[in-house]
Amino acid sequence: MRIGVPREIREEEYRVALTPAGTRELAGRGHQVYVEQGAGEGSLFPDDAYVAAGAKLVPDAPALFAEADLIVKVKEPLQQEFLRLEPRHVLFTYLHLARDGGLTRGLLDSGATCIAYETVEMPDGRLPLLAPMSEIAGRLAPQVGAYFLERMSGGKGKLLGGATGVKAANVVILGAGIAGSNAAFLAAGMGAHAKVLDIDLRALAELEHRLPGVQTLHSDQLTIEEEVNKADLVIGAVLVAGARTPVLVSEEVVRAMQLGSVIVDLSIDQGGCVATSRMTTHRQPTFTAHGVIHYCVDNMAGVVPVTSTLALTNATLPFILAVADRGVVDAARSDPAIARGINVMEGKVTRPEVAEATGNPYFPLEYVLPIEYT
Repeated sequence: MRIGVPREIREEEYRVALTPAGTRELAGRGHQVYVEQGAGEGSLFPDDAYVAAGAKLVPDAPALFAEADLIVKVKEPLQQEFLRLEPRHVLFTYLHLARDGGLTRGLLDSGATCIAYETVEMPDGRLPLLAPMSEIAGRLAPQVGAYFLERMSGGKGKLLGGATGVKAANVVILGAGIAGSNAAFLAAGMGAHAKVLDIDLRALAELEHRLPGVQTLHSDQLTIEEEVNKADLVIGAVLVAGARTPVLVSEEVVRAMQLGSVIVDLSIDQGGCVATSRMTTHRQPTFTAHGVIHYCVDNMAGVVPVTSTLALTNATLPFILAVADRGVVDAARSDPAIARGINVMEGKVTRPEVAEATGNPYFPLEYVLPIEYT
């Protein structure tokens, strides 16, 4: 198969979808890998490294899309990218379509098959391609929150870990999944008083076992309101795979928080779990609403592109190989995880959550692609 790796054009996005090591694995299986010039430079992978691994360099995105059948990316395509897609293309990247009806319509119009990293789902419910970026974002969240709590950053002037004889900051984490548990791990390690809220008691029990210094609470609306009201830092780490994130923190609750408190909404790539959240960028990462600092950068892991690119390729490469080796139809028929990852195929939305969120008709994948799993 002909596989294309474009340079990411999202502002301040320095990750790349494939490392030279991943390129070598694909080339070794007989596939041709095309890499747009400069695609890996933001992650410290020079063009020469890709050539040495067996890739062919192409000068620009139009040339890459013309050559490749399978396009692997990091972030969802911008308009100038999805307009280059054709029915022959398979796009494999983070999509987060539930928040973006315009992108969904563009992908439907293209006729391409679009597989979302974030909805590739194992039989036990694990999301293996979302996990590495969730882990990194979770570990970044307390660092970011600690910085913006500083007075010179506009915060209330609290040290996350407190000091001898002085209380540590209160960190409230909504969600006990991969992002939330990693946020709790870092927050506790920094000396903060961390609480994690979730409706999944099993997840809370596992987290409590691994992090005995972290308090766990069952999540209900009253508890959320009480704990957020007392928080210095709130980290939103709520996820419903493929769907719009539920809003758990209302504007009234934000209004009741202390001035200079901080919210880091990791759920923003699916719409955000705080009513006052809106997407921000690395260039302008925060805004203030009701005296509370909001950090809502949707490509948060892009701030550490070397780590993120390596972690992402480690996770995605087996699935890229499966699609390249077998073709998307056979790969989806043989692997339910890949089938669940398909969000758009033949101009139809094949994930019910995406269809509901974007107002498009839903077609089960079996309607578009008859599947009999072996």
